[in-house]
Amino acid sequence: MTTVLVTGFGPFPGAPFNPTEPLVEGLAKLRRPALAGVTIVTHVFQTSYVAVDHELPKLLARHKPDALLMFGLAPHAKTLRVETRARNVLAFLPDVLGQSLHRNPIVSSGPPALPLPAQARHLLAAARSARVPIMFSRDAGRYLCNYLCWRAAEATARNGPRLAAFVHVPPITRAARRPGKRRRLTFNDLLRAGSCFLVTIAAAARR
Repeated sequence: MTTVLVTGFGPFPGAPFNPTEPLVEGLAKLRRPALAGVTIVTHVFQTSYVAVDHELPKLLARHKPDALLMFGLAPHAKTLRVETRARNVLAFLPDVLGQSLHRNPIVSSGPPALPLPAQARHLLAAARSARVPIMFSRDAGRYLCNYLCWRAAEATARNGPRLAAFVHVPPITRAARRPGKRRRLTFNDLLRAGSCFLVTIAAAARR
């Protein structure tokens, strides 16, 4: 049996709606032949440092996932972004609890970046097969998404999940598709791409 932990975030200052929350809920209900024998565990983090620090280790210890698929909102993005690394940086931006960690590097003696151990090119191909615009990214920001990426990368290096992937999603719209006109992604686009990511990372975890 293969276990995949899928996570998202709740709202945060400046983003009263975070589409990764309903995305994770939708993926929890996904039923596809390619996911036979796959246990999908889902979790939505409160957008706070304390939530990541307290809940991620407990989730990994309890479920022992083979792979970790994380989603977060990038408010100014235009496409999906597959993050390839976590940077050892932090902004002094408050989280949803009004708290910040008040330090620049995440780990003062740590390397400048940690790779996310997932085959990013396969995730890119999966989204393109779903006809959803996507790109690689080497900069997960300096906020909670990057912080979660860093903690996940640390966990994989300590006999945690073999694979860890993070996908930033752009704001979505409920507007109908208009052929020939560039538009924001809809939730259906997001769910379609998310299901492809899930199938892809589950297949990689089986190998």
